[in-house]
Amino acid sequence: MQIIDDLSQVHLDKDTILTIGAFDGVHRGHQYLIGQLLQKARQTHRLAGLITFHPHPSAVLSPGNPTRYITTPGEKAALLERLGLDIVAILSFNREMARTSARRFIEMVCQQLRMTELWVGEDFALGYGREGTPDVLRALGQEMNFSIKIINPLVWKGEIISSTRIRSLLFKGQIREAAELLGRYPSLAGEVVRGAQRGRCLGFPTANLEVRVERAIPANGVYAVYAVLGEERYQGVANVGVRPSFDNGERTVETYILDFEADIYGCDLVVEFVQRLRSEKRFTDIKDLIAQIERDIVEARRILAAEKPLLRLEEALRAEPSLRALSEPQPNSSAEAPQDETLPLAAS
Repeated sequence: MQIIDDLSQVHLDKDTILTIGAFDGVHRGHQYLIGQLLQKARQTHRLAGLITFHPHPSAVLSPGNPTRYITTPGEKAALLERLGLDIVAILSFNREMARTSARRFIEMVCQQLRMTELWVGEDFALGYGREGTPDVLRALGQEMNFSIKIINPLVWKGEIISSTRIRSLLFKGQIREAAELLGRYPSLAGEVVRGAQRGRCLGFPTANLEVRVERAIPANGVYAVYAVLGEERYQGVANVGVRPSFDNGERTVETYILDFEADIYGCDLVVEFVQRLRSEKRFTDIKDLIAQIERDIVEARRILAAEKPLLRLEEALRAEPSLRALSEPQPNSSAEAPQDETLPLAAS
């Protein structure tokens, strides 16, 4: 897969089918869309590509309330590569980009990426003032010789699969539900850094994760997790929160890796959240805290021992009736609509 950050430096020898969006989390709706896009590209001997942005546009347009990321740019790129895309453009979203007109942006995409087909959702818009609606893009397509495909969202249990919905679930600690929408366990990755050593003093040394503040971190509480170090995966118990028993006040992610003793300071660790065990509690007696940690470990072992792999998307579509494409007729179709195809896609 070719990853690019500057459209002006791209030179392709084939036409492309593209989609544009935030794609934060690369969830099951995104996966479904990309699978369909890849199939069409292979059938028509074109390249399959995706354009996304970093930072999220909200960080520039609404800096007081920026979107929390489910995935970092690196994690997003790795997930997209596994899906088989040929090209991923991760473009810098800044004030200049925010002022770019839809026409100018589409001109650049057509010239540099040889776009002949663009897949967007019905509520999609790009360019200054969100002027680039599907109808506007369709008109530009007639002028610049590319077609538009309006795509419908994927729904699960009656609600659209979206990054916004997943963030909301994470913030509530509803890990199982978030995993169903992602198609994998929600995770946080970072370097293991030195903490206050309180866990070690209690007999439960923890790996303290350095997490970027803009991440969508699960609700405070205690979780059954998998701890991934390189190619190895271990069972663990993680605490997300402010350690109320010690009046620290600083939010941390600490993981006690079961049956593990190595020194991993400075190592990269991935914590995969499986299930929330309980909320944070304040203990005035250290013995009570230790007893609770021991109960948490027993419960985490029980849960993780019974854990089954999450279904792949194709399996989930067959096994879960509530996971389906929303296929109601689309309103406001223009006269050119017959040339478009309606395909499922999750919202951003």
